[in-house]
Amino acid sequence: MWWRGPGAAVAAVGLLGTAGLGLIASGLTAAPTRPPRPDAAEAPVTPRPAPTLPPLPRADPVRVEVPAIGVRAEVVPVAADAAGVLEVPPLDRPGLTGWYSLGVSPGETGNAVIVGHVDAPTGPAVFFDLGRLRRGDEVRVTRADAGVATFTVDGVAAYPKDRFPAELVYGPNPAAGLRLVTCGGRFDERSGNYVDNVVVFATRTG
Repeated sequence: MWWRGPGAAVAAVGLLGTAGLGLIASGLTAAPTRPPRPDAAEAPVTPRPAPTLPPLPRADPVRVEVPAIGVRAEVVPVAADAAGVLEVPPLDRPGLTGWYSLGVSPGETGNAVIVGHVDAPTGPAVFFDLGRLRRGDEVRVTRADAGVATFTVDGVAAYPKDRFPAELVYGPNPAAGLRLVTCGGRFDERSGNYVDNVVVFATRTG
């Protein structure tokens, strides 16, 4: 599975445009069942009012927990290559997630981005059930400084890959936001790709 990242020509996450962004799965066998699809398809996501919290200092995330879908996964830093393709954990470790380390860390002001595989040749992967999340669910990110940033889900939506919401994922945010991203929707046997991206939008609440 390959993830289309912010593009080599763009230096700052807050300046990203819509070109060259998204998430692509390629060359995989479809999972035994189709990944759950969110209720919303390209629906606007309204952030919930969040408590006034001072931003956290920068610190690498080391673990992400999503209790509603049973995820407790290690986080490793990933970046984008010269072609603008976001690196991801190896498929032989489908339980890993990747943090876009050229962006903000979870708890800083802005949108932190964590990606994970939806499936692997052996079956469902870490973010297979991402589409089951609903507004109000909790995501906890443990940081290298031993702190834990808690986020509350604002919404979940699926987007065709040619309409990936780059600005909402990588763009600026006056609050501390979190974006969880994976593939989803229908698996196209001919191309070997899932046709959609699933994006979870969340805001720090603790």
